[in-house]
Amino acid sequence: MIISFLPSCTHKVELENDQKEDKINKKAEPKDKIKEQIEEMTLEEKIGQMVLVGFHGDQLNDSIKEMIHTYHIGGFIFFQRNIKNAPQTLDLLNTIKITNFKNKIPLFLSIDEEGGKVSRMPKEIRKFPTNKHIGNINNNNFSFELGKLLGFELKSFGFNMNFAPVLDINSNPKNPVIGDRSFGDNKEIVKELGIQTMKGIKSQNVIPVVKHFPGHGDTSIDSHLGLPVVSHDLNRLKAFELVPFSKAIKENVDAIMISHILFPKIDPKDPATLSKKIVTDLLRKHLNFNGVIITDDMEMGAILKHSDIGEAAVESIQAGSDMILVCHTYEKQLAVLDSLTKAVNSNKISEERINNSVYRILKLKEKYHIKDTSIKSIDVKDINKKINNILNTYLDG
Repeated sequence: MIISFLPSCTHKVELENDQKEDKINKKAEPKDKIKEQIEEMTLEEKIGQMVLVGFHGDQLNDSIKEMIHTYHIGGFIFFQRNIKNAPQTLDLLNTIKITNFKNKIPLFLSIDEEGGKVSRMPKEIRKFPTNKHIGNINNNNFSFELGKLLGFELKSFGFNMNFAPVLDINSNPKNPVIGDRSFGDNKEIVKELGIQTMKGIKSQNVIPVVKHFPGHGDTSIDSHLGLPVVSHDLNRLKAFELVPFSKAIKENVDAIMISHILFPKIDPKDPATLSKKIVTDLLRKHLNFNGVIITDDMEMGAILKHSDIGEAAVESIQAGSDMILVCHTYEKQLAVLDSLTKAVNSNKISEERINNSVYRILKLKEKYHIKDTSIKSIDVKDINKKINNILNTYLDG
């Protein structure tokens, strides 16, 4: 008697059909290139992407090269100390991009260009009015056109990220740090004009990073110098400070900056930058923000007077931040990179947690088609002409 383990003809046909269907389904599933890219990255490369640094000088130097080649840094922030004039600025950005070219992952090249007193661009470029002035005019079209011009101006030099607009509501007249950087003390005006400015910047393929979540407008201490404390509870924040940020999230903002402010009625222990209750529970879960979360500068007094910068960086990532901003000191930048790497190796932070942030960062770079491509020349006259035309239309019209 012969016992056969072969399937019946009918069953064999069914198996073949199932196998064909599986192949079709596998073909139909698109490959996630970013996930594949992350799988091939070393831990050091991943950590590097999560740190954004500043530097001193107005030319390429050894610390910039080391940040690029050794630490695979995610990007740079530029200040007035780095910018002498238009040709030098263009040359500096081009040189940095060329230096990074072999890394394959392009750099965030960021700047604080809000208008008014917070302006880093070369002096040849005409300055924008303060946000307070724009708020007094209260014209949505004007705000959009100014945002569009900000984006155009930055893109012309090769910048691809702007830490603007400010969405803080200037509700405290004694506020030492926001003031005329805000569109005003009216939440609706701040919301509408801020969103229009954001959209204008975005229209030029420059990433707007709105700030300073969950709101720096009612502080009486400058977080550059010390830790501000705001006693509002969550209901007050939802009804006031969070209104512009909530709107920005609904309008698909891609990146948000977290502030160094203690809200004891929400988290009595940690400032927003280090608070899981604020970063993850409030911003991620309650407000449904899925974009990139960037800290304010971790060298500010609000952090350094109370914490070791490396430990603070680890706490911020544990809280849910994606990128750590370290604007000034090379040694402190190394301390942050080293602390984050050690935290993963000691299982304080899981590599899966790191991968989630790196995914968001790389996804953002892909969305804005960021490339390390040099720009041949800059036409300052054309930029100023465009600025003059808009300012003359809305300020004199």
